[in-house]
This record gives sequence, C-alpha cells and structure tokens, in this order.
Amino acid sequence: MEINANQALLNLSEIASEAHAKIQQDFKDINPVIGVVQAMRRAGIPADAMTIDCLQSKKRILIILHDQHPDIMQYQFMMLNQDPGDEYQRINSKEVSVDTIYDWIQSYFSAQ
Repeated sequence: MEINANQALLNLSEIASEAHAKIQQDFKDINPVIGVVQAMRRAGIPADAMTIDCLQSKKRILIILHDQHPDIMQYQFMMLNQDPGDEYQRINSKEVSVDTIYDWIQSYFSAQ
C-alpha cells in the first residue's frame, strides 16, 4: 500500500504545482505556499497531508490522503493559526484536478 500512497501524493503534488503556477500567473496578490507533510506517517498514522497556505491572509487549505481510503481525499479550509477541526469535506480523488485546486485557492484565499 505504500506504493499507492506515494503515487497518490505524487499525483496530488503535480496537480497542486500546476494550479499554483496558474494562480501566480492570474493573481499577483495570491502567492500560495504548498507543503507536503509526512508527520502523521512518522507518528504511525498511515496518511500524508498537503498544506496550501496564503501568508497574506493567514488562510490554509489542508488536504489529507489516508492509505485506508486511497480513492478519497479529505480537505478542510482553515486558518494558519488554528488546529484542524474534526469536520472534513470529502471528495473522490478522481474528481480533483488542476481546476479544482485552482478554484479552491482562488475562492478561499481571495475571500475577505
């Protein structure tokens, strides 16, 4: 299952990188910072996370990839200075595209 987990993270990273490039081209005031977090895996939880942060607005999009649910991504819109809540939205991994991530970044980071 480790190979599938790595592939899912790699796929998400590629999608997020392309969305990041489009955002930077279209919006000069949004400069998202994308990070891959494997601390949960090191703590024994079979999952990886990706953070997409906006330092200007202090907003974060948190995406969780859990090995036990390889076809589902869990995500949460939150603030940088907050711990994640218990409630996550779910989306089928196949539905997550460059446009999906682009729309999340543009709409959440641009909102007041």
